[in-house]
This record gives sequence, C-alpha cells and structure tokens, in this order.
Amino acid sequence: MPNLNSIDTQLLQIVSGASPASIGDVIAVMQSIDGLLPSNDGVKWFNRLYLMVTQEIGAQPPPNGWEDATWLTRLDVVFAGFYFAAIAGALEQNADTASSWDALFEARASAGIDRIQFALAGMNAHINHDLALALLQTDDELHLTPALQSPEHDDYERVNGLLEDVLPSALNLLATGIVDELAQDTGKVGRLLAIWNVRAARDLAWDFADHLRNLRGMSRDLALEGQDKLTGVIGRSLLLPV
Repeated sequence: MPNLNSIDTQLLQIVSGASPASIGDVIAVMQSIDGLLPSNDGVKWFNRLYLMVTQEIGAQPPPNGWEDATWLTRLDVVFAGFYFAAIAGALEQNADTASSWDALFEARASAGIDRIQFALAGMNAHINHDLALALLQTDDELHLTPALQSPEHDDYERVNGLLEDVLPSALNLLATGIVDELAQDTGKVGRLLAIWNVRAARDLAWDFADHLRNLRGMSRDLALEGQDKLTGVIGRSLLLPV
C-alpha cells in the first residue's frame, strides 16, 4: 500500500466505500469528492464536470420519458463505478488500473494546465476506455444485447444529444464561473472540443462494446490493450498547451 497524504487517504475511503445503486447515490459520492479535493488537484475538475453533466441530464429527460429507463439508469450507475474504481486503483497503484487514466492522475498536481483540460482528459479516459466495458456489464446484468434499432440505443443517442448541448456551457462555466477561481481562456473550449468530440467518442464506445462481445481470450486482451494505449495518447494531447 503506497504512503498516501491525508487528502488521498480520505479520497480512497470515499471511493472504496462507494457502492451506488442509484443516480442519487452516484451524485452523492461525486459531491463528497468535490468537497474534499482542493482546486489545485486536476481530478477535482473532471469530477466537477462529471457531476454537473450528470445533474443536468437528470433534469432534462425526454418529454415522453426514456424508452428503457431501467437500462439507462443501471448503465449510468455501472459507468460511474468504473470511475470510482479507477481512482482507487490509481491511489493504490494497482497494476490492473487502466493506463488510459494515467494521463489525468499523473498530471493532477501539475501547474499550467487549465481546468477544462483536466475535465476533458478525464472524460476521454472514462468514455473511451470505460464506457464499452460498462455497456457490456449492464447488458449482461439485464440479459440484453441491444441492437442499433432498439429502445436502449435510442436512449443512448438521446444522451449523446444532451451531452453535445450541455458540454460547451459546462466547460465555459468551469473556465470562468467557478467562485473564488481565476477566469481562464474560454477560447480553449472550442479548440479542445475540436480535438475530442463527445458524440463520436460515445458512438465508438458502443461499436467497441459490440466488437468485444465477439472476442475471447488473447484477442480480447489485445483489443483492450490497444484501445487503452490510444486513449492514453489522446488524454496526454488534451493536457498539452492549446
């Protein structure tokens, strides 16, 4: 067990004890993380963006509701669990932790990186690496294999649209609207979103989950390893000066 400072010890306790069963539980864990981490910790800004987006999407269901609310809620909870596990793995220096998260965790205390860069680097790791695995776990739990023409995929695409609408304003708020934090360059938002597109990333995650369903053994391991490395490269590019 590595020698952790006081904040990281508390952070590890929060995420190790997290077993969310609802979106409300997920939000409560993220709020605990947000309240603990100082503003000079890059993980705080990914967590803050994730919290803001989760709350915003929860407040904007489709007019007639979700087509498969059970599936979508379970996916959100499982997906967040991968994030909490990544924090625990990084703090414990667990060799099984996906290297795609390294870009964020290694740079979390670095100066000269904007809040929105940390936020998008975390989204990159979480969506490009974790989402396909969360889809597979959720589908296994609910005994589903959703096709492109399915209620589940329709809901997934609705979330894509909401994220496209919410993300620019959320990033702008991170850059300029955080109380007691210096304003940062909002011009970077557009430049970073040109590098990393949330709809494209989520669509690729759906396709990658379908690809993984058909793989076993070494073939599956190699596919995950290649995707993990590529995600890490993208994450580091998002943390470079823009």
